[in-house]
Amino acid sequence: MRIRTTEDIARVDLLGLLWTLVRTDFKVRYHGTWMGFLWALFKPLAMFLVLMTVFSFIFAQERNYAFNLLLGLFLFDFFSESTRVGVTSLAVKGYLLGKTRFPRWLLVVTSPSNALMTLSVVCLTIVIALSVTGRSPSLAALGLFGLCLLAMIVITIGFSLGSSVLFLRYRDLNQIWDVIVQAGFFVAPVVYPLGIIPEKYHFYLYIWPPTAVIQFSRQLLVEHHVPTLKAFSMLAGVTATIFLSGLLLYRHYAPSAAENL
Repeated sequence: MRIRTTEDIARVDLLGLLWTLVRTDFKVRYHGTWMGFLWALFKPLAMFLVLMTVFSFIFAQERNYAFNLLLGLFLFDFFSESTRVGVTSLAVKGYLLGKTRFPRWLLVVTSPSNALMTLSVVCLTIVIALSVTGRSPSLAALGLFGLCLLAMIVITIGFSLGSSVLFLRYRDLNQIWDVIVQAGFFVAPVVYPLGIIPEKYHFYLYIWPPTAVIQFSRQLLVEHHVPTLKAFSMLAGVTATIFLSGLLLYRHYAPSAAENL
């Protein structure tokens, strides 16, 4: 019989706490709603129908416009929702910081869980739809797409780690970020194909993190084109920079988080 070590017990407790936070977030968000989780899908789908109606005539020559628009909308919606929730993740659950002892970063890391559930359902639906229409992506493409999603998740967590502790000091940060995200919707190639923008300006669009993930995901799933190694290296560099910056900010300001509530 194997004896459980202190590390084993700590690991189990951490996973149990992680699951409890995710489950609680899910229940709180959809408590009292008769459609529950479906509301998370309805908003982007409604936006998709509106944009598809308006822009399908403008980009009629784009054969894959519907799939590209749907994928871009949900990827950007994930980024937008995750970062907005992440900014206030510590403040909203501040009552836990002074009453219990546990890793505070769990409150930040679990904040995008609801948005991630929605994105997972949509991505699976898109892959199934592509397969039914005879445009099934290869296993390699699916694997690389998974890496793109992982990069997006790491980016949002890194941003949330840094912004959550800064928000406790600067309470206007969430309002500023809302404005940036709204403007960023038109910077990322969500509604329009990136090809209509002169190539000399592409670098500036790629500075905005969702641009690379959206564009690479479209190429892999819909257009059956693999981005270059250089492109993936740049995405990895941006992801690492944002995550490490957020982590450093969190480690610097987290010790005084409870005092700033």
